[in-house]
Amino acid sequence: MDDLDRQILLCLKENARMTASAIGDAIGLSVSAVSERIRRMEKSGIIRGYRVATDPERMGQDVCAFICVSLEHSRHNEAFMQAVREHEKIAECQYVTGDFDFLVKVLTDSMRSLERVLSDVRDMGGVSFTRTLVVLKAVKEDGPSTE
Repeated sequence: MDDLDRQILLCLKENARMTASAIGDAIGLSVSAVSERIRRMEKSGIIRGYRVATDPERMGQDVCAFICVSLEHSRHNEAFMQAVREHEKIAECQYVTGDFDFLVKVLTDSMRSLERVLSDVRDMGGVSFTRTLVVLKAVKEDGPSTE
């Protein structure tokens, strides 16, 4: 991956629907060169896919929270991860190091709904302890740079 690939990724990160022609104009490459580089990055797994970014507030998901979860034992990991994958209000789940085993991101419409999700998480097999952090304001959500 070189600087031109990084520039292409920055363009796509800004607008995943940007045409190869527009990207080429922005970074000084031909359409065919941009298209070939994008195909190569897709084939190698650098580009894993394209997603729609939504505004949680406009979708009625005004409450964002992170639930730190500790499990009794690692033998519960697989069942916990499967339960998380199936829960519609859980937006993300990370397996982490430190004082907790998992960090769960929840997007929901109200504190009452968050309370229900928290109850669901606590009822998942093997959960021994949770700590919930409610987000007051997102400072940065667009992910890492391509540098």
